[in-house]
Amino acid sequence: MKKFLLFAIILVAATSVIAKDKKLKPHPKNIYSFKVPSIEGGTIDFKKYKGKKILVVNTASKCGYTPQYEGLEKLYKENKDKLVIVGFPANNFGGQEPGSDEEIQQFCKVRYGVTFPLASKVEVVGDKTHPLFKWLTTKEENGVLDAKVKWNFTKFLLDENGKLLASFESKVTPQSEEILKYLK
Repeated sequence: MKKFLLFAIILVAATSVIAKDKKLKPHPKNIYSFKVPSIEGGTIDFKKYKGKKILVVNTASKCGYTPQYEGLEKLYKENKDKLVIVGFPANNFGGQEPGSDEEIQQFCKVRYGVTFPLASKVEVVGDKTHPLFKWLTTKEENGVLDAKVKWNFTKFLLDENGKLLASFESKVTPQSEEILKYLK
């Protein structure tokens, strides 16, 4: 009986420590705690975008939605004062982004004139999902909504304070009213 009582006390104490530890490590509530490698070298630090809306997009060069690069670039140029777009090349869907960072960067610049920031290639689904995409897709982490990245060109819009506003499926184009209404 004494052994059982001692075990129960240890179990309660351990549970309390674990619960307390979880409270000490809150999930980031905005995007500003994230830094990612840039496709050009260096780092994309989301803190430098404070005061602007941010549109995060997982991209691919060989997808039916790839022409959205043109719309993303247009949206970026027309709204540079209040919006930044950050593209995240990913090869998670149909092997549609097989290239290296250098090949992707060259394709985006030559074919679509992309000037908005591009991150190095990442995983946006699966066991190796980048922490930013885990945050974007998990309400427990972002405090706003659960979302799924179902295909290339899924979009996530964040407000001027780095809080998630909305997510948009691939078929939602950059010039759609669903996105533009947040920029008015």
